Amino acid sequence: MNQPSVGTPLDVQSFINNQPLSRYQWRVVILCFLIVFLDGLDTAAMGFIAPALSQDWGIDRASLGPVMSAALIGMVFGALGSGPLADRFGRKGVLVGAVLVFGAFSLASAYSSNVDQLLVLRFLTGLGLGAGMPNATTLLSEYTPERHKSLLVTSMFCGFNLGMAGGGFVSAKLIPAFGWHSLLLIGGVLPLILAVVLLVWLPESARYLVVRNRGTDRVRKALSPIEPSIVAQATHFSVPEQKTVKARNVFAVIFSGTYSAGTLLLWLTYFMGLVIVYLLTSWLPTLMRDSGASMEQAAFIGALFQFGGVLSAVGVGWAMDRFNPHKVIGTFYLLAGVFAYAVGQSLGNITVLATLVLIAGMCVNGAQSAMPSLAARFYPTQGRATGVSWMLGIGRFGAILGAWMGATLLGLGWNFEQVLTALVIPAALATAAVVIKGMVSHADAT
Repeated sequence: MNQPSVGTPLDVQSFINNQPLSRYQWRVVILCFLIVFLDGLDTAAMGFIAPALSQDWGIDRASLGPVMSAALIGMVFGALGSGPLADRFGRKGVLVGAVLVFGAFSLASAYSSNVDQLLVLRFLTGLGLGAGMPNATTLLSEYTPERHKSLLVTSMFCGFNLGMAGGGFVSAKLIPAFGWHSLLLIGGVLPLILAVVLLVWLPESARYLVVRNRGTDRVRKALSPIEPSIVAQATHFSVPEQKTVKARNVFAVIFSGTYSAGTLLLWLTYFMGLVIVYLLTSWLPTLMRDSGASMEQAAFIGALFQFGGVLSAVGVGWAMDRFNPHKVIGTFYLLAGVFAYAVGQSLGNITVLATLVLIAGMCVNGAQSAMPSLAARFYPTQGRATGVSWMLGIGRFGAILGAWMGATLLGLGWNFEQVLTALVIPAALATAAVVIKGMVSHADAT
């Protein structure tokens, strides 16, 4: 392995690229995975408890529309606000705070006694949920070698789908036995425990420390566990970007001439993907119940949709590291539209329906899981957290639209087949946007 000569600076990314993955880096992977896993569990909770909550409180499903969207609205503000904070003050502090916030308010949500109370608490939960995922993505991407970056980031991100699927599998057993409160209790206690673990074991990003001039000793401490003998020889550290952006603030970075078109296309792609994901996440169990399925079947098939993303995310990340990542993601969005339509045609056969839901989940959730990695590779260090978090934050409007569309279409009397067929439109738009982004982006930033 290449070692720096005495008295020379050490390029942080080249150093990471030249070393095998260490236990220290795997620890970062696991901790970020756990953040995103619990983020997914809490995000999907309302979709799984909605039928039981509606029955318990004696309210119709249309009345749950604002509650379904409350956390998603909070996630918008959490994502938009956390990126600039992380680029200025650091990734670790924002991550620990995010996990504390969504854990505490999820726990409080379990004790709600009316719709208005639950709406406010789910909004506050969403602030933490929105801040967690983009900053976990950013921190992990800054500790991974280029040859494995997409694979590791998408593998981490599939924790979100696994958390959402886990919420479905757990709720199928817990809610009939202990009521809807039980899922929110689990979604509150586990993040509070994790926040303490993060405070002790999660490192700050070395690339952030270099860019923000936080001191050579702090950078050395952050990098030494990877290969101490090499780090000890460096007198100082550097992060040479492929494209150095001179800008007054992080927003000027992501909207500079080099990055502006790619930024807007990333937003559009992620927005359309979340329209699909959240319409199905929020309303697939209810649609199944309306079509005659039992509560257990509805929860199980809803969980299969999320579990599909777990199965495909690693494959998508592997393919992105070897082929054109924009074409890989575009193909998965296109197939998502095809299989969403097929799901709408298969209501009469529960086995076929479950299989097609699983495949549709593999396509759309696999593509969504890959988008943060695509964004993290696109932006330079000084604007990476903002670029990733704003893509996720703007995308959340798609999540809000998807949840609202479900309530609206059901209120208009649309049936299962009609709702699923409508999802072909956002799938086609997501496909077009990410392919065009690949055409107009000449080279991604490291």
